[in-house]
Amino acid sequence: MEVSFREFNPFDVWIWLEFETVPSLMEQQYIEELFNSWFYLGKLGGFNAENLQVQETGIEISYMDYDTTQSSENLMSLMHNMGSFEFLGTWGRCWFDLGTSDLIAIDVLINAITQLNKDYALVKQLIIGGENEDWSVQEQSNFLES
Repeated sequence: MEVSFREFNPFDVWIWLEFETVPSLMEQQYIEELFNSWFYLGKLGGFNAENLQVQETGIEISYMDYDTTQSSENLMSLMHNMGSFEFLGTWGRCWFDLGTSDLIAIDVLINAITQLNKDYALVKQLIIGGENEDWSVQEQSNFLES
């Protein structure tokens, strides 16, 4: 699977997937669930790089003291909106307003799509940002009110 980045505006970003073949209904469902789950984690502030206490502690976290006040002291890191995931032939796309979520969210998404590619649906390429000459963004999706 190839990963590439185009023009990136976190408040108005399209994420594109090109599949090896037209995805089946089951493959489409996996993909939609992945993106919905990723968005909901972002909507709830899950991608806040200022509060990675467990990650920063290292491998030994037995009996770790977790500071619950630290997250309330950091700036909120929330995704704002997501469009409906759409499919057209071998392409899939979704629009996002990533809001103030940190870019760790993109790494998490790439990691998840990489595993999805290995186990469920063959993804030829993932493109983050920009436009796709094969599918105009003028053909706007229906946005979810979140």
